[in-house]
Amino acid sequence: MAQTSIPAVFVRGGTSKGLIFDAADLPDDGAARDRILLDALGSPDPYGRQIDGLGGASSSTSKAAIVSRSARPDCDVDYLVGQVEIREPIVDYSSNCGNLSSAIGPYAIDHGLVAATGDLTEVRIWQVNTGRRIVARVPTKDGRPVEAGDYEIDGVARPGARIDLRFFDPAGSSTGKLLPTGNLRDELVIPGRGALEVSIVDASLTVVFVRAADLGLTATELKPQIDSDPGVLRTLEAIRGQAAVTLGVVADASRAVKVSPALPKVAFVAPPRGYVAASGRAVDAGRVDLNARIMSMGALHHAYEVTGAIATAVAAALPGTVVADVCALGGGFEKEVRIGHTSGTIAVGVSLEAGTDGLTVRSASLGRTTRVIMRGSVLVPGHA
Repeated sequence: MAQTSIPAVFVRGGTSKGLIFDAADLPDDGAARDRILLDALGSPDPYGRQIDGLGGASSSTSKAAIVSRSARPDCDVDYLVGQVEIREPIVDYSSNCGNLSSAIGPYAIDHGLVAATGDLTEVRIWQVNTGRRIVARVPTKDGRPVEAGDYEIDGVARPGARIDLRFFDPAGSSTGKLLPTGNLRDELVIPGRGALEVSIVDASLTVVFVRAADLGLTATELKPQIDSDPGVLRTLEAIRGQAAVTLGVVADASRAVKVSPALPKVAFVAPPRGYVAASGRAVDAGRVDLNARIMSMGALHHAYEVTGAIATAVAAALPGTVVADVCALGGGFEKEVRIGHTSGTIAVGVSLEAGTDGLTVRSASLGRTTRVIMRGSVLVPGHA
């Protein structure tokens, strides 16, 4: 079969992996573009392995980013990310990937979209999925991004150079409101379980939060424990589906997994408690403000999504949410929230502002690392 060669860069960004394309190398037609992304990653694959593409058979390793020079005066590049479904012919654009966002600044510098400025180069990114600005501060040397360094993030085996990301005005990135229902808490009726108290927060990502204890969990569980428990998986998807109905995403909760697999996400939270992370390293309760686990495309995330971490940190800073119930942050408008997840910890800085309608989220910030794995071209079937 004849194949088409398309320039691409294969990267690790944070705890995610994916392909980055220049928008000029892809068709303008959305359906044709999505066919290329699906073929490049190896989807749909009924076996769930993405053997016929570059995808890694998990939600965090089946992503594609499209970058172009921005026409906006306050941004250097536009960045659109697609979550490529593994088993279905779906490319989901409903939310951003915060981890992959860390690779966009270095890509922009490497490809001449932004000129390096000394030892630290600021790249202003327009995040197309959410309609929000991100500023990446990228270490540079001799006009190129620096990848080597000693900054470590849990979920990645090797250290790298720290890239600081600041997400501006993250509230309402998907639904238009920080609290999409207008409530700090809502009650969802889950078939077979009855009413559950949840908080639905939209800050970089729309997440429905539930107390781990209400599910018989502790939020110290690791990925194999959750992924091998069909009862827990069904309950978590039922919560997500009912939240999707509440948000007007779907009319029937059972359709959420097909129609909107990435929005909203569901997470369960608990007070700080020591546990052993997936790496075998002990996480002391004193190092975190809460324990949390987040689901991604029907499975437990192997670490914690950056956008989900932002939503979790913001929810923790809002008195009255179920997330704030399980951690005590104290007062003030500048907060750092330390989240204990399956691979270790992630810390998110949250900048708040008091307004007439309550608290406003000005920005959220954290550090990530990135690495280019391969540069060249990806081959897709000629029909694409």
